Amino acid sequence: MTSRRAKLHEDTNFRLMRILEANSDLSQREIGKALGISFGGINYCLNALVAKGLVKIENFSQNQNKFGYVYLLTPSGIAEKAALTSVFLKRKMEEYEALKLEIATLKSEIEKEEREKEEKKISSLKRDAQ
Repeated sequence: MTSRRAKLHEDTNFRLMRILEANSDLSQREIGKALGISFGGINYCLNALVAKGLVKIENFSQNQNKFGYVYLLTPSGIAEKAALTSVFLKRKMEEYEALKLEIATLKSEIEKEEREKEEKKISSLKRDAQ
């Protein structure tokens, strides 16, 4: 079984690669803001993806903004993202089913408590009427 930390790491990588595929020219700050992760966290994640050969960083040396980078998924990165998409979707569907069950259980408990409360109220009224 995958640990919670590993799942979180996998989810972060998936979401990061998904953003990079859609918007390869976002800055690290913009990516961090979109994911709710610090600049340093995004930098760490990007460097890890680069080290794995999943992302390639290109610098626009002709660009007036010397900090203009593009983050591109490599063919390996595209394949990894596809695999992570499947895993991510499966996990989210399992979480959804578990939440549906939990919601149904909680609704049932609330209905039971309300019935019991109503029965006590009726019982109390009957006693008072006698």
